[in-house]
Amino acid sequence: MALEFRKTVKADYPDVITADAVRALEALARFDPARKAVMDSRIKRRANRAARRQRIGFLDPRATIGRTSIPVSEARAGNFVGSEIPRDLQRQWIQGTGPAARPGATVEAGLRNVAYALLSGADGWMFDGEDALGQVSTMSLDNQRNLKLAIHQDPQFLVVAEQVAGEMNHWATGFLGRTIVEDWRRQLSFTTKIYRARGLHLDDRHVRNGDGSGFSASIVDATLYIVNNHQRLLDSGASIVLYLPKIQTAEEAALWNDILTSLEQHLGIATGAVKAYVLVEQVEACFQLMEIRAALGLRFVGFNTGRWDYINSVSDAVAWDPAFINPNIDAITMTYGYMRSYEDRVRRAVNTPDRKGQFALWQGGMEPNIPVGSEAGVQAGMKRATAGAEREQREGASGKWVAHWKMVHIVRPVWEQAGAANQLGRSFPRLTYTEQDAADLTQLEPAPRTMRGARDLMSVAIQYGNAFGQGMQAAALKPADFFGNDDVLYLMEDMATGEIRLSILWEWLHKGAKLTADDAETGVKAGAAFTRPLLERLLREEYDKLQKAGNRDVHDHSKQTTLPIAREIVEAYLFDDIKLPWYIDLLNITLGTHDVREARRRIRLLADAFRGDGSRITANLDF
Repeated sequence: MALEFRKTVKADYPDVITADAVRALEALARFDPARKAVMDSRIKRRANRAARRQRIGFLDPRATIGRTSIPVSEARAGNFVGSEIPRDLQRQWIQGTGPAARPGATVEAGLRNVAYALLSGADGWMFDGEDALGQVSTMSLDNQRNLKLAIHQDPQFLVVAEQVAGEMNHWATGFLGRTIVEDWRRQLSFTTKIYRARGLHLDDRHVRNGDGSGFSASIVDATLYIVNNHQRLLDSGASIVLYLPKIQTAEEAALWNDILTSLEQHLGIATGAVKAYVLVEQVEACFQLMEIRAALGLRFVGFNTGRWDYINSVSDAVAWDPAFINPNIDAITMTYGYMRSYEDRVRRAVNTPDRKGQFALWQGGMEPNIPVGSEAGVQAGMKRATAGAEREQREGASGKWVAHWKMVHIVRPVWEQAGAANQLGRSFPRLTYTEQDAADLTQLEPAPRTMRGARDLMSVAIQYGNAFGQGMQAAALKPADFFGNDDVLYLMEDMATGEIRLSILWEWLHKGAKLTADDAETGVKAGAAFTRPLLERLLREEYDKLQKAGNRDVHDHSKQTTLPIAREIVEAYLFDDIKLPWYIDLLNITLGTHDVREARRRIRLLADAFRGDGSRITANLDF
């Protein structure tokens, strides 16, 4: 199938969009219609459940997993052959996450990201092409280029790595009292390289079908990464490893498997050579965990339990239910109600043996703290981080994520002290599929719902939209009321943080949430409803704080460009009676425009399309 490339990207990135890569993309283009079909099915399931006021349920055990011949009952019983855990994934105590590119940066500056990652001492690093990677200009291609230079140990990368090693040791000597990089060249081979492609729901911004329709960002990302790097990774004894995001069903996992199998065949490498973790970011996926394992078969190595995306998915799945109203976001920890059930199902799924007695890995969720702030603030933040890691280790995780390289040496000792390379095969009860199991996945528990919590939700949601517009899909953020207070640490936030904050505020407004505490600033009393005038006041006040903030917290150049656009998006999302399923759709459709009137036009275009027939506008309007 013919593909079209935007502007001069083929000429500007001949080392990324190679002839081999183009041939592979054309070979895989036949999967794009199937990708669009399963995305349409997502929207239809969501609409049907809302119309019937029906929650997600487990699959019929007599059914067959879509795109496979595997009966659901056989998948649940472990009657399939999964993957052996490769040598370089056996110990993944700490995986760092972050992109290999920066907005508007030189190649050298982008390579610094990769050097920090590979010299960090993390057991693995997930180089993000999705939630944490900005999409302004050609950042997705910069990300691919920088990864290729690093994986191939290009001389340009080695010069940067040597410099970065010195900077890391300088920091570590002051903070930890010791160096952390003894031999920088040897250290570069320590960390397993993992890549997260964009989800099936996204279109690429630089490649489209010849007929002008959008083309899968998932196929573009996976193809460019694997074609450009597979031989070097295999020759060095390393695995080819992907993280697959936003999967909702086993049928979607099977589509991913078909895409990757076809790519392996095209490249002449063994079936199952490409290994895959699955991010359990969607509540519907939690109803099909064993089915997802079976659908990915020989390439599946493990699940990851992220927090923010999953909370958002639960909120969205029951947007129709007036009784389901989340509390303050900081109350929704991994031990809260439905989150506790989610984590428990994941650990039980990975510890169910397959036909060969093999288990899978469970990688714990994100540690967003960054050790930058006052001495008291850092000490408290690191204590929380260590406690969170200790809890996940006790519960059975083989490791966890951190959002900043400085956190590796703070959290990794939890697993070093435990000693075991992993926790494969720990004894947990087999999964069951009862009505109570289903109900537990949306279980609420009493927790605060306050105006302070609403302000924090609003402030960070607007800030995130602003950061996204500048190309920083991963950004260190905190509520505006704490700017200048170094006792409150910045948290590294990505796309998911904006999604869930808007979802909760939408719930509070459209479901008439009752607040649980008095608020002196607004005069609101406990038991009062969260109303539109209150939300309008919060939006106005929190936006005003950001306009007045210093350049450190809100870049001055954004205050008349991307910040007003972020406000328009937040306002459109929150006040619409129809809950739009993805904040990122609104951010993507306005990306690159700083004209508020044009942004409003695009927002209306997207909202009207979704309200009309449930269609999502995901293609790049500026192509």
